[in-house]
Amino acid sequence: MTNLSHRIPKLNPLFRLQFEKAQASYVLLYPEGMITLNDSAAEILTRVDGQKSHSVICADLRDAFPSAPPELENDVDEFLVHAETKKWILYDA
Repeated sequence: MTNLSHRIPKLNPLFRLQFEKAQASYVLLYPEGMITLNDSAAEILTRVDGQKSHSVICADLRDAFPSAPPELENDVDEFLVHAETKKWILYDA
């Protein structure tokens, strides 16, 4: 795993994660619009609670999806880096 394993992501307060029945998927709502998440992104972001580190999120996903590929941790790291770039998540200093 990368050096991100102990960082603790939290959802940016400008966004709200919720299940949208009309979309039949999780979405990120923000003042200017909405982002529809795919299933993988939703599984990761529903675990981002400001308390769990990358490694704990990966362990939760590994427990929930035991047949996940070996690169699951790398995929989670890549997504969280992308989410941070998009300002969907933040990290405390």
